[in-house]
Amino acid sequence: MNKGPLGLALGSDLAMGSATSAQASEESVVHPDVQYAIAAVPGGTVIDAHTVVWPELGLELSVPSPDSRAVGSCATGSYCAYAGANRSGTKLSWATCTTVSTAALSTVGSITNARSSGTVQARKGASTVLGTAGPGATVNLPGGTTNLRCLL
Repeated sequence: MNKGPLGLALGSDLAMGSATSAQASEESVVHPDVQYAIAAVPGGTVIDAHTVVWPELGLELSVPSPDSRAVGSCATGSYCAYAGANRSGTKLSWATCTTVSTAALSTVGSITNARSSGTVQARKGASTVLGTAGPGATVNLPGGTTNLRCLL
C-alpha cells in the first residue's frame, strides 16, 4: 500500500461539484489523509481538499478544516470512525448497517455510534473485537482495527 503523496489537486471543476481524484490544478492541494484514502480504497471521488466519498460503498472520509470548531461530529443515524481518540482527526462515516473496511484511515483511534439502537464493533480481522460502541456512545481504541461491524 503506497502512503506517499499522489500529487492530487483540485481544479476549477470543484466549484461545480464535479472534481474527481484524477483532476489536477495548482489552486488547492488535497490533504494527505485524502491522498492516503484514495490510494488505499480506489474508486473514491474527491469532493474538496478535505473530503472523499465512495457512493457505491456508502462511505465518506472528512478531514477537519484547521478553522473548524466542531471537531468529531457524527451525524445522527450514522456510524463514525476517527483517526484520533475522543472523536478527533479524520473521520470516516457511513449509515448502512454492514461491515466496512477501515483501509481508508491510516489508523483508527475511536468509533462513535450515533444511532438510537444497536452497536458498532471495531474488529481486527474477522473475529477479534477491539471495542464496542452502543447507541449514542464513543469508544477509544487500541491500534489494529481493520474493519467495523454493526449489529442491530
